[in-house]
Amino acid sequence: MKKILITGASGFIGSFIVEEALKRGFETWAAVRKSSSRKYLNDSRIHFIELDLGNLDKLEKQLSGQQFDYVVHAAGVTKCLHSSDFFKVNTEGTANLALALRRQNTGLRRFVYLSSLSVMGPAREQEPHTEITAADKACPDTAYGKSKLESEQRLEAIKGFPFIVLRPTGVYGPREKDYFMMAQSISRHVDFAVGYRPQHLTFIYVMDVVQAVFLALDHGTVGSRYFISDGRVYSSRTFSDLISNELGNPWLLRIKAPLWLLRIISFAGEWTARITGKISALNNDKYNIMKQRNWMCDIKPAENELGYKPQYDLKRGVAATIKWYKDNGWL
Repeated sequence: MKKILITGASGFIGSFIVEEALKRGFETWAAVRKSSSRKYLNDSRIHFIELDLGNLDKLEKQLSGQQFDYVVHAAGVTKCLHSSDFFKVNTEGTANLALALRRQNTGLRRFVYLSSLSVMGPAREQEPHTEITAADKACPDTAYGKSKLESEQRLEAIKGFPFIVLRPTGVYGPREKDYFMMAQSISRHVDFAVGYRPQHLTFIYVMDVVQAVFLALDHGTVGSRYFISDGRVYSSRTFSDLISNELGNPWLLRIKAPLWLLRIISFAGEWTARITGKISALNNDKYNIMKQRNWMCDIKPAENELGYKPQYDLKRGVAATIKWYKDNGWL
């Protein structure tokens, strides 16, 4: 039986990867912290292991005696009070895990790292109708994107390490909390958008991310980086319109704010978060993400090399997501 370790197993994407690994008959190990919720990890077949990604020596001891065929590294943070925390968790945590595995796990076949399209930043901002490709220079303009790019570079620096990088665009689906805020706002009759220039947006449903992960384990070329989305491009209103439709088309107050106003709000949110110690959904990173107009990316390498075929366009994915939110009492 093939043995797989999944970090970030209690998180949005990680919990779905765990479920798929079980379906495929893997001996499935879920890496969690003591404080992690195990709400979506209640299958008795799951083996749990506590890993401290922030401490290499401790991590080596925790992994001692364990031999994994595959590792999927989905752990990380997308929001932090201080930008330095992105690098402590995303960059150093990833490097520590890879180094510990390199020293302890001699039989590792593949290490799939879930990075992000954010590593590219506004790479094609001046060419809004052009897809971002792997050949473009990465120029992240967020602390999150920079930490993810440095993570990739740290993996590449480990000689002989069998890593593969997936760079998903915006991931949504059941259990996800950030896009849920949009659905919640629309259910309360407010649709908020930012910027007057057209946006070219891309999305990926969580189960298509899971599909790409397991394809990468079997078919990915070591050292490669793959962009993944549903293969389509959407306008800024498409997502909210689809949510509205699934909610029965409630009356809406549509607010479109200029970027300068978002800049002020995000700046205020950042400082308020530091004072209160509570992470704000609106911060400097979020501002840079929302102001970016072009999120188109080239998924042909994933299709050609991995055999990746998106199963959910935005219409199908939003319908499944809103149904889950309703069935589970979120809406």
